Amino acid sequence: MTQSNKVILFLLISLFFVTNPALAKINTATFAGGCFWCMTPPFEKLEGVLKVTAGYTDGTGPSPTYDDYGDKGYTEGVQITFDPTKISYKQLVEVFWKQINPTDPNGQFVDRGPHYRAAIFFHNKTQKEVAEKSRDNLNKSGRYDKPIVVPIKKYDNFFPAEEYHQDFYNKNQVHYEMYHSNSGRDEYLDKIWGKGNH
Repeated sequence: MTQSNKVILFLLISLFFVTNPALAKINTATFAGGCFWCMTPPFEKLEGVLKVTAGYTDGTGPSPTYDDYGDKGYTEGVQITFDPTKISYKQLVEVFWKQINPTDPNGQFVDRGPHYRAAIFFHNKTQKEVAEKSRDNLNKSGRYDKPIVVPIKKYDNFFPAEEYHQDFYNKNQVHYEMYHSNSGRDEYLDKIWGKGNH
């Protein structure tokens, strides 16, 4: 591609975002907090969140599926598309903390093993700084009797899970409620944050 063609392409892309300002506002956040079925609803209900996708993140093998993602080094996660003019990344991080046990390095609640590990995956320097400050403040708050061990890592990859996992809590309400009520998640979060505050 010639230099003049590169300039023209750059101008066309810039014009596209200028004439479609809504697209320029869209940001992405990626979190892992154990079962992705349970991590979807808290974010979907927030104003400014455009989409929450359940999937597999932070692994190395090609094309992970529900049958093999753990073997390929992935963990269950959610990727959130949001409008930062309506909700901030800081607010999303605060919601994230209220869904997990950040002192557990070996899984989340009833789900054990590295493929259920909790983590924050930052997409840029600002997200990294926000997440680290939020973690440090939570550590200092005295809310937990153990240190927070959730890693804050640079985002590498994310593969959407199979369609039947998307919005599972709506598609399979009975199955979801049985799992969720027996997972120990709500009991723990009620104890840490108070009933109805997570």
